[in-house]
Amino acid sequence: MIEVKNLRKEFNVQGKQLVAIRDISFTISKGETLGLVGESGCGKSTTGRCLLRLEEITSGEVVYENKNLISFNRQELFSFRRNAQIIFQDPYSSLNPRMTAADIIREPLHIHRVVPKNGMENYLKELTRMVGLSESALGRFPHEFSGGQRQRIGIARALALKPQFIVCDEPISALDVSVQAQIVNLLKNLQKELGLTYLFIAHDLAMVKYISDRVAVMYLGNIVEIASAEELYSNPLHPYTQALLSAIPIPDPLLERKRRRVALKGEVPSPLAMPKGCPFASRCPHATPLCQEVAPEHREIAPGHFAACHWVK
Repeated sequence: MIEVKNLRKEFNVQGKQLVAIRDISFTISKGETLGLVGESGCGKSTTGRCLLRLEEITSGEVVYENKNLISFNRQELFSFRRNAQIIFQDPYSSLNPRMTAADIIREPLHIHRVVPKNGMENYLKELTRMVGLSESALGRFPHEFSGGQRQRIGIARALALKPQFIVCDEPISALDVSVQAQIVNLLKNLQKELGLTYLFIAHDLAMVKYISDRVAVMYLGNIVEIASAEELYSNPLHPYTQALLSAIPIPDPLLERKRRRVALKGEVPSPLAMPKGCPFASRCPHATPLCQEVAPEHREIAPGHFAACHWVK
């Protein structure tokens, strides 16, 4: 459904070029969930926004069903919006506090005129039931809901136009732990029921493994590894992926004491001064002079398992 080719995004910051995304490529198949993980500031959310053209792309291509999104004119982009939506990270700031839940969900329906007026109220009730809210929620304002309920309203708004593709931009990071599993289960059920395709951006590696078919690991604007969720978690190849997975908490204290943690030294380089060679070289325990000088190619190490690392054979 989605094919990203050499996507690059730069921002002008006080006269300097900040490279947020550095020539990344990947695909998302219809009906699958691609998880996107990495540290804060690595470019995950910017990638999701570029896929919807909420951010204009510096260079590269985003191909949606064999059509280059970059070349879309205003009318084509308007039509694309019906098929591709986003669930924002913060359910507090992404909802208009002066609008009721009904008005928030109804707004995209008015803009795109996809539901007749005489069927609008029934459709709104159907959407609220679909996301686990009662019909009485439609007349209430955002401040009258909990964080999890607000996020359900955001999900209902994203579903209103019956899209095929949804970018889930850290939809659980602002919620209580007890609510996170409910929202992830809701997203999985909706995907199964409606045949949705997701780009699921998150910090919680355990939750990403649960919801994703494949996982892409991002570091400093680069995708360093992509594989199926099962393969990536059982056999991480890139040193950065190994460090990330070693930080996942284990509830069993005995196993926690026995396992080997990978501690990374140093700081993430500034995207305003991107290093030559491999972006991870300054923190990598296996770095060689080659890593400092030459950026590694994104290679298929095993069937469906890609990594960008000189050390990985």
